[in-house]
Formats: sequence, structure tokens, C-alpha cells
Amino acid sequence: MKNFLNRGVDDLNMKKYRTIDPIKLRDRAWPNRVTTKAPTWCSVDLRDGNQALIDPMGSAKKHRFFDALVKMGYKEIEVGFPSASSTEYSFVRELIEKNRIPSDVTIQVLVQAREPLIKRTFDVLRGCKNAIVHLYNSTSELQRRIVFKKNKKDIKNIAINGALVLKEYSKPLIQEGCNIRFEYSPESFTQTELPYALEVCESVLRVLEASECNPVIINLPATVEVSTPNIYADQIEWMSKNFSHRDRLILSLHTHNDRGTGVAATELGLLAGAERVEGTLFGNGERTGNVCLATLGLNMLTQNIDPGIDFSHLEEMADLVTYCTGIAVHERHPYAGKLVYTAFSGSHQDAINKGFRARDRYGDEAQDDQPIWDVPYLPIDPKDVGRSYEAIIRINSQSGKGGIAYVLETDYGIKLPKAMQQQFSQYVQKLSDETGREVNSKTLYRMFCDMYLGLTYPYKYKNHLTKFEEKDPNMVTVSATIQKYTQEISISGRGNGPVEAFMNAMRKITNANLLFLDYSQHAIGAGEDTTAMAYVQMQNSDKKLFFGVGKDPNTTRASLKAILCAFNRVQQFP
Repeated sequence: MKNFLNRGVDDLNMKKYRTIDPIKLRDRAWPNRVTTKAPTWCSVDLRDGNQALIDPMGSAKKHRFFDALVKMGYKEIEVGFPSASSTEYSFVRELIEKNRIPSDVTIQVLVQAREPLIKRTFDVLRGCKNAIVHLYNSTSELQRRIVFKKNKKDIKNIAINGALVLKEYSKPLIQEGCNIRFEYSPESFTQTELPYALEVCESVLRVLEASECNPVIINLPATVEVSTPNIYADQIEWMSKNFSHRDRLILSLHTHNDRGTGVAATELGLLAGAERVEGTLFGNGERTGNVCLATLGLNMLTQNIDPGIDFSHLEEMADLVTYCTGIAVHERHPYAGKLVYTAFSGSHQDAINKGFRARDRYGDEAQDDQPIWDVPYLPIDPKDVGRSYEAIIRINSQSGKGGIAYVLETDYGIKLPKAMQQQFSQYVQKLSDETGREVNSKTLYRMFCDMYLGLTYPYKYKNHLTKFEEKDPNMVTVSATIQKYTQEISISGRGNGPVEAFMNAMRKITNANLLFLDYSQHAIGAGEDTTAMAYVQMQNSDKKLFFGVGKDPNTTRASLKAILCAFNRVQQFP
């Protein structure tokens, strides 16, 4: 067998695939347009997404999914293909008979342009208040030639006859008070000749008597994504400009993701004149899936456009979709993935940390009285989709000192001095390198305690007494009892404060030639639960730095404990 690594371009038959020709579009307008409002959304999770599952959803899961979509704010929901199976038929009947459909929600059902299927579809809608009946037939040259073996006239007649039957079977329901709307899709639109697609759609619009008061939805699907998004946008703009009565239809998009550009194609299609979008919540669907409605909606939110959908519990929805479909939402899926707001890289962590600190320091700038979100590497505030800040920064071998400091401060209130961050991060990175794994918050805190707060050997604080001198009020004497190894000893020192006095006392018993460089302190908690954290930085004659940390409700005791910690580190890490 030939090694695939040695396979070259010459081994591929580059004449095997067809190049998609660009659209000859005069006065192309979409590149200069800006999206200013959200389209009408239609979720097709319960039909298009469901039929792509290895194990399609049963009634109970579909009901849970439907209720969640309603709660999020979707007003048009394609609930099934009722003529395809008894399961689909029964689910739609349950929604209607059990009065599960809110008055402001319209259910949509899909049907092929065949009379027996259309009849069964209208049977299932008995008693429904608002419904869209979605008729389709495939129109592309490829389908005409290979699948149906029919010419253009034959395929157009299938659409026309389907529309006639649709119109006929809708009359009894309309008379009973059901608000029936029609939708037509020339399936495989993107592989259909544009003049012919227009001809078929116009024929259907005439049969269904589309009007300004009763527009028909014309859905132009990228059933298979075969071109770059700009070509799809050109196709949509060409159709939008060439309909004889554009005001009698609602132009809808239904993109799949075969080339991985379903979101881009949809966004450009909206610029090109579409007003409605069909898709699934996290992109589930045939092959590589449908366009992701969550990504589209939140993309709009980041551009100050209200999507009209509640994404504030996105993680819960991702869990529900995973449960209902059996397909997990990828960890890196835009907005919804568990890791999309998490930084492991040191430079990213540093920038995010500084972004949060800037917001704390200066507050939010105002634009039209609304707060502006400006944090590097985070295009959206995670809290807007129900995510906390707790897991924004996580630690592995790629992380830097800023990320480690952020986690300690965010989770435990420990504000490491900048000089100390570098030393501690080296220990953390070493652990991550050795284990090849992430260092979680609890492990990070345990390391910090083991290396600093819990380091009480050979010296351990027991008690102390501070006495101010009468002759010189600026000078104090500290008399303390400490434990050295297993023996308690008394020490005493003099200085211009308790910290310097205790430091001098320790120098006497250790003969350590340490230069005291820096001292800092901060509080953790508030009120009676306030605890002081003290940090000291020292340097020996070899210019090596030693840090000590002390924690105690009393600020002076915290400071003395920090000094003992530094001397312990000198002993244990010379």
C-alpha cells in the first residue's frame, strides 16, 4: 500500500470535480449593506435535525425540545414530517389535542408535492390554530437527470400540481378557523439554474394566490452547500430582484454546512434580501448539519442587534439538546461549547485578566447609555449566555503567571504580588509538564498552601508581644515564641515597626544574610470574617529571591507568619 504521506497532487484526478460558475449579477448590492435587525427564525430541530439522528427522538424528547424552543422565544417551529411515519403524525396530534402550542407560536409541517402525502398532512392539522404547510420538490439539473429522469416541464408540473392540491386541501381547515400559511422550497436550489428556479417559484406563487396581505414563504435552500458564501448571496439577490411581485412573498433561507460555511452563507444571504432563516439550534442535521441558529443569533447580539431569542441559559440548552439527540455539542462550538470562554494560553490569560481589571478600575464606557463589552479574546460577555467567569482561565503547561494569579484571586481571594507570580507559576508549569494534565483550581490552591501557607518547618509561629519604646515612639520591640523544629524558643528584636523588629530577631538566630525587599498585605472577606494575607520578599547574597506568605485574622500575626515562611523557604529551598 502506498504511504498516504507520500501521496502528491499528481495522484488526484483534479478534473473530477465541477467548478461552480460565478453569478452574473449587475449592480450587486449586498456587499454594501449592513444587517440592522434580526430575521424571522424558524427552528427545524424537530424535523430536519431529527431525521438526521441514528436514533430519532421519541414523543417525550420531542415534547421537551419543543417546550424549550418555545421558552427561548422561537415563534415558528417545524415540528415534523407527519406523512413520513406514525411517530411523526402522532407527535403533531399530541401537540394539537393537548393544547401544547401557545397562541403566538406557529407550527410548521413538511410535505412532498404528492397528493396522498398532502392529504395526510392536512389531516394531522385538524384543530390547529396556526400552521405553515411547507411544500417541496427537487428542481436541480442533477436531480432531474439522475433521480427523477424528468425534464424541466415535468418537474415544474410537479410543483404546480402540488400547489393546487395544497390549496384544495387547505380550504376545510381555513373554514374551521385555522390560520394556514404556505411555504414552497425548490429543493437543491443552489444547484438549480436561476431562471428555472424563478420560473418554478413564480408558478407556485400564482397557484397559491400570493398577495401582500397573504404572502407565501419562498424558501431557497442550500440543500447541499456547493459554493462559497458570496455565490449563495448572489443567488439570493438575483432571485429577490427578479420576482415579478417581491412584496407578495417572504424570502427564506435554509442552509446546510457541507463546506463549513453555513453561518457565513446565511449572514450574506440576509444582506442579499432574505427575511427569514430556517436552522437548528446547534447545527444538527444531515451530513455536516444545518446552519446553527445559536451562532447566528449571538453573532447579531455581539453587533448590538437584538436577536429576539433568549440565550441566557445556553449551557442548559446544550445539555438538553445533547440528551434529546444523543449528539454532544462540541467543546469548541461557537458560544455554546464548554471551552469557548476558557483560556489556557499565558498571553491570552494575561490579556483577559487585564481586561477585567480595566473594567473594574474604570467602569463601563457608555454608548447610547448601554455598557460596552471590551475584554480581549472574549467577544461576548459569558454571563449573557448564562456562563460564569469561574472557568474563563484554566491552568496547564501553556499557562502564564497572569492566569495562575487570576485563578487564585477569583476563586480564593489571594492577590499574589507581581514578583511572586513568576516564581509560583514555574512550580505550577513543572507539575503540569510532568503530569501532562491540566492543573485545576483546587490543585492550584493546594500547591499554594503546601509551598507557602502550610510551610511551618523548621520555624512555626506560636505567639508574640509588641512593646513601643517610651524614649522613641517610632521604635518597637517584639518578643516572640516560635517553634524551631520540635523545640519552643524565645526570640526578641528591635525595629521601627513589628515587621522590622521580628525580621531582626530572626536574623539573630539564623545568621541569614537576607535583604528585606518588599512587603504587601490585603484582606480577604469582610466584617467579622475578614482575614489578612501578608507577603514578604527577600533576597540572599546570591541575588536569589525568597517569598513568604502569612494568613491570619490579625494583620500583625499574618505579617510575622509571612516572615517565618520566607525563612523556612530559605532552609528548604536554598
